[in-house]
Amino acid sequence: MSQPSRTWLTPSAHARLTRELAVLEGQGDTGAEQEFALPPSEDARQARITRIQEILSEAVVGETPPDDGIVEPGMTVTVRYEGDDEPETFLLSLRDGASDEELPVYSPESPIGQALIGAKPGEERSYTAPNGRTIRVTLVGAHPYGVDAA
Repeated sequence: MSQPSRTWLTPSAHARLTRELAVLEGQGDTGAEQEFALPPSEDARQARITRIQEILSEAVVGETPPDDGIVEPGMTVTVRYEGDDEPETFLLSLRDGASDEELPVYSPESPIGQALIGAKPGEERSYTAPNGRTIRVTLVGAHPYGVDAA
């Protein structure tokens, strides 16, 4: 039996989604309304409320994944793209509501996120970009978000 899907969120992303939900439900303070782009129609507003409720009901907030170097949601991931000298570092987490994070955020469901889940340092993976191009990346390292790399 498979476990229900869990969504890893930083505490700040969780707080932001909670504030947005309150505003959408008409329970937020008037100053908070300026922080969010309110949906243009009632149907869009209700769809956004439903989506946020789903995210929050499945959320794992700030729980630290094992510091074993194996990529999973909640990890700060550093990769090197084939042909690039400079590595890229990002947070593997839900993008929805995580715009206040210091790092770029890539979803575990994105092509690169799916390709890297379970990768170990030094391992090369590839994925197909939305433009159809195959991208090769090598995992430089991964550690839990908020934990400095050794």
